[in-house]
Amino acid sequence: MAVLRVPSWATMGILTFCGMIVSLQQTLVIPLLPDLPEILDVSADDASWLVTATLLTGAVATPIVSRMADMYGKRRMLLVSLGVMTVGSLIAALGGNFPAMLVGRAMQGFGASLIPVGMSIMRDQLPREKLAGGIALMSATLGIGGALGLPLSGVLYGAFGWTSLFWATALVGTVFLIAIPLTLDESTERSPGRFDVVGALLLTIVLVGLLLPLSKGATWGWTSGEVIGLTVLSLVCLAIWVPLQLRMREPMVNLRTAFRRPVLFTNISSYFVGFAMFLNSLVTTQELQVPADTGYGMALPVAVAGLAMVPGGLMMLVFSPISARMLNRWGGKTVLLTGGVVMGVTYLWRMFNNDAVWEIMMGNMLVSVGSAIAFAAMPALVMASSPRNETASANGVNALVRSMGTSSGSAVVALVFASLTVTVNGAVFPSAQAMFTANGLGLAVCVASVLFGAIIPARERDEKGDDVITGPAPVREVVKEVQEKVEP
Repeated sequence: MAVLRVPSWATMGILTFCGMIVSLQQTLVIPLLPDLPEILDVSADDASWLVTATLLTGAVATPIVSRMADMYGKRRMLLVSLGVMTVGSLIAALGGNFPAMLVGRAMQGFGASLIPVGMSIMRDQLPREKLAGGIALMSATLGIGGALGLPLSGVLYGAFGWTSLFWATALVGTVFLIAIPLTLDESTERSPGRFDVVGALLLTIVLVGLLLPLSKGATWGWTSGEVIGLTVLSLVCLAIWVPLQLRMREPMVNLRTAFRRPVLFTNISSYFVGFAMFLNSLVTTQELQVPADTGYGMALPVAVAGLAMVPGGLMMLVFSPISARMLNRWGGKTVLLTGGVVMGVTYLWRMFNNDAVWEIMMGNMLVSVGSAIAFAAMPALVMASSPRNETASANGVNALVRSMGTSSGSAVVALVFASLTVTVNGAVFPSAQAMFTANGLGLAVCVASVLFGAIIPARERDEKGDDVITGPAPVREVVKEVQEKVEP
């Protein structure tokens, strides 16, 4: 098939809109959750699986599809992921019952791999001067879509019914399935070898065993047999998977790349940034919607509260090109630290300033600005230290780490909200102390992100052209010890 020659901005736009659709569908059913038990004739706990299924399949698909993109073609796997997501939307729209919706939502989770694969395509196809802007915008789509998805889903649901949400994503997915083969060349970069089936299966068990308790722990009980059993299973499989990956010539995840000093510390910092970003949405939603009698709530209707969160998403969109210019001028490490500091200072301010709607909106917007800045730096740092034929896989691991951060944030904040409560007119809500604690937790994880970002060593070359360890002596010793364990 002949590929149309399109300018670099069009390539960037196509990939960015794909990422936007992915992030939109992750929050697609949240406005429906209160009504889904009645719509589908299931319990509230069963209905929550429609969110959990997307989370799990997204987490599993991201590293696997990213690895296959490096091996078999990035455009090809982009189309496969988009196709699975689109078919899932059709199944959910046409099925009309809980099993069909569950299958459809699980298939939609495959779309999460579009973002790291899209970034790797940008690295192959965009001019060097455009790359930072493309990566910054693509990386920010997760936060942008999440912020804009809630009010958009609410509008579609209210105007056209619940199936309209899935018809909309199916329609957009179909458009891109037609546009991508016509406008994007297949990458010539390949990572040859055989696909690591055993490693993929073990990684699937590790991720499901870790993320499922985080998602359902509040319902099952954190000391329940299900939570303990799945956690133990995950840790056992992880203990098998890591040495297996280190011994294999063609591993599912190249841990030697993952443990390179810049990549390792970038991923750890990314975990905390993901935690802080998702915590922002949870806290802001509570502050805007709960009754005023709680001592902090603004008691806004759901639709109004959703609109009040839109500026946060727009700020991520606005700051993406600004972040790109910061990357070109200062480099990834400085930009990552800047984003973490902006988020941390904002959480400190929010601990003492949430008495008016404008203060809550300002806090949400500033955390979103920090998220956009930090998100722009992460893939740039990872790709700078990864071989070109492992770009998608390395970005997939980074996206997975961020996803684990958001999942952990959801679980920890849910525990805080459940532990510190106040009763208003017979209903239980998180207390003002819970909000103060949650914002303090946001400050703490931002500090952790900055600390790990600060020890990302600069990449320098010795006279032989090999990477050398830079930074303070204690840091050099630590990273040297890790490197000796994972590098032959």
